[in-house]
Amino acid sequence: MTAVGAVIGIDIGGTTTSFGFVDAERGELLADAVIPTDPDQPAQTLVARLHENIESLLSSTGSEIQLRGIGIGAPNANYLRGTVENPPNLSWGGSVNLVKLFQKYYDLRVVITNDANAAALGEMYFGAAKEMKDFIVVTLGTGLGSGIVANGELVYGAGGFAGELGHTVVDPDGRACACGKQGCLETYVSATGLCRTAFQLMADRQEPSLLRSFSFNQLNSKMVCDAALEGDSIALAAFDATAKILGIKLADAVAHTAPEAIFLSGGLAAAGDLLLIPAKRYMEEYLFTPYKGGVKVLLSGIDGGKSAVMGAASLILHEMRS
Repeated sequence: MTAVGAVIGIDIGGTTTSFGFVDAERGELLADAVIPTDPDQPAQTLVARLHENIESLLSSTGSEIQLRGIGIGAPNANYLRGTVENPPNLSWGGSVNLVKLFQKYYDLRVVITNDANAAALGEMYFGAAKEMKDFIVVTLGTGLGSGIVANGELVYGAGGFAGELGHTVVDPDGRACACGKQGCLETYVSATGLCRTAFQLMADRQEPSLLRSFSFNQLNSKMVCDAALEGDSIALAAFDATAKILGIKLADAVAHTAPEAIFLSGGLAAAGDLLLIPAKRYMEEYLFTPYKGGVKVLLSGIDGGKSAVMGAASLILHEMRS
């Protein structure tokens, strides 16, 4: 039996960690699995558990797989240093060299970046940006992440943390952000930001709303989306306010990098046209004139259920092919 050359894609989240094997030649997902991250445990423990589960999945595939490299997407990951630095929702301390931890178990090339950068490379290899060299991916989940590709390469910047659109400022006296600043974009444009906006609107306005039945801790972005699809005025206003802020900030991002397209992914992007259409309209309104009509705003072309693993795998595939 001829061995299949494959890379490992790993996506580390605050709750779960996904991993899988991706065919290095055909870009096909061969097998994948999910384990709890156990965020209160040290990084060394997670890496040891991942090694055990990777080997178990490897032996259960029924195929001869030759591992060629490992790509990892993780919060606050620094590509240049191979470290995860002060990660939110993970009790790992200040800085952990995740590359060295994995190389204790595998004599392979290991590359790491944040999850939004991995999503951008995944879009370029497996999604709707296959023919593009200049684009931005914006991930809309609990927070807002972004990956910027210019001339076919991810933009990392001098320190390795370039592309943090979520922590550009909307209002310097605005909402408190988990990063310690005030008024960051992700406090307005994210799943949690949408809910905060809905509650602010309910406090300021008198009309009835399906959302008034829920407490702050109960409400989630899907509930706001469902209410908007029912024509709920508060929910629709929350989406419009969110889309306006997003559109303005996308117009700023276009001025910096002049991308061919901007892709939206993540849980909030599942709202589809409720967010996409007004965000595009507001972006056009605030664009510098030379860019008007020239930048597409699209949903990700990657299946959401596999996008994290495929994005992480694309990181090491990109390194191998460069």
